[in-house]
Amino acid sequence: MATRDYVKRGKAPRKPTRNTKKAPPKAAFPLKWAIIAVLLVGAFGYGLFHLATSTPPENTTPVEQKVEKPKPAAKSPPSSQKAKETLPPQPKEKWSYIEELENKEVEVEANEQEISSRPYLMQCGAYRSSSQADERKAMIAFQGLESHVKTSQGEKGIWYRVVLGPYPLKREAERDRNMLRRAGIEPCAIWYWN
Repeated sequence: MATRDYVKRGKAPRKPTRNTKKAPPKAAFPLKWAIIAVLLVGAFGYGLFHLATSTPPENTTPVEQKVEKPKPAAKSPPSSQKAKETLPPQPKEKWSYIEELENKEVEVEANEQEISSRPYLMQCGAYRSSSQADERKAMIAFQGLESHVKTSQGEKGIWYRVVLGPYPLKREAERDRNMLRRAGIEPCAIWYWN
């Protein structure tokens, strides 16, 4: 069979695409919205100009109409006495919570922990090979926990289970499981110790 040179032959001309959809008409300049924007900016500018040029409202009692009190001929008291006379009396506190909180004792009702007669164990994996189980045991050891590899015979052969425990309280097992979960070691199940 003879070799064919497709490079020298060149490319076949492209067939024109038949686009039956009409191109959407170009949007015209939104003259209506431009006029509205100019009017709003003009109204805002007029409002600022009006606020800047208007005079502030008059006080209820003009300065010229204030009546000056005649000065007594006697010697006036010192300014510190005037200040004491003009100040109102110190208000009494109407809240008594400060004294109540100092003498308050908080009573907390703690739920009693369930103390089981059987200890708990936590299993963090069951593997077919002992090397995988030892690898998981090492990952748990890096978190500061001690685990054991137990061998068990199942229906499908030998299983290597990585277990932690025994735990006297389930709360302690939950604490360790949450620590392992934060380290990315999942799933771990808590059961009664057999």
